Amino acid sequence: MKLTLGFSPCPNDTFIFDALVNGKIDTGGLEFETVLADVQTLNEWAMEGKLDVSKISYGVLPLVMDKYTLLDAGGALGKGVGPLLISKQPVSGATLQERFQQLASDGKEPVIAIPGKNTTAHMLFSLAFPDATRKAFKVFHEIEDAVLNGEVDGGVIIHENRFTYHTKGLHKVADLGEYWEATTHAPIPLGGIIAKDILDASLVSQIDRLIRESLAYSFRHQHLQLSEYVRANAQEMSDAVMRQHIDLYVNNYSLSLGEEGKKAVNTLLEVYRKLHDGG
Repeated sequence: MKLTLGFSPCPNDTFIFDALVNGKIDTGGLEFETVLADVQTLNEWAMEGKLDVSKISYGVLPLVMDKYTLLDAGGALGKGVGPLLISKQPVSGATLQERFQQLASDGKEPVIAIPGKNTTAHMLFSLAFPDATRKAFKVFHEIEDAVLNGEVDGGVIIHENRFTYHTKGLHKVADLGEYWEATTHAPIPLGGIIAKDILDASLVSQIDRLIRESLAYSFRHQHLQLSEYVRANAQEMSDAVMRQHIDLYVNNYSLSLGEEGKKAVNTLLEVYRKLHDGG
């Protein structure tokens, strides 16, 4: 049986799915037609019901629960792993709101670049800045340049940019993940894996198990050297940045949500409801 499978080319995803899609583990007869795309594209496809199995931002989960089931394995949750709000010039202030208002030089509300409308990053930004309305939705790798060239006043960055933004002279305004953790007392649910709910329950369980086995394989075989598959899709990242990326986003929650992970997901769904229903 062949299934379509979508995930991003980021090191955490390719690390997780490497063994599954490259024949390094026994898939029990399942074949996967792999599609690599940025997470906002995957989010949009999920809303269309395009792929059988897909990585998504947890921010889009409330919009696809009528089509998909959330899997236990393969996701990205954790502490200290959230998106950052960054700016071209350093700002100071005792509160998030004080620093936020300093981003715009003309006294107006700052324009902030966001990596996709339905991303977890957007939800966490909205939680921290519920009154912000001037947003420019962009692909995540375009955001730093938009800040640097003055197209926007600030930007929310994710993935490997978290480790490298300062090398471009950019400055951290707020850690949105820290705000989430302080507000909800839960790990940050960034990305999860979903499977179409029309698939047989035993098949979904098999997919879940295979993802867990694939990740376990990578943990065993890539602790010293990353695979060529991870490197080939990493968009010219250094080995050190790739390893940082994997170490930050791939953890025990990736093997299984567990009770704490499930609580974090339920908390996110509740926050989504409050943001969109006005409480």
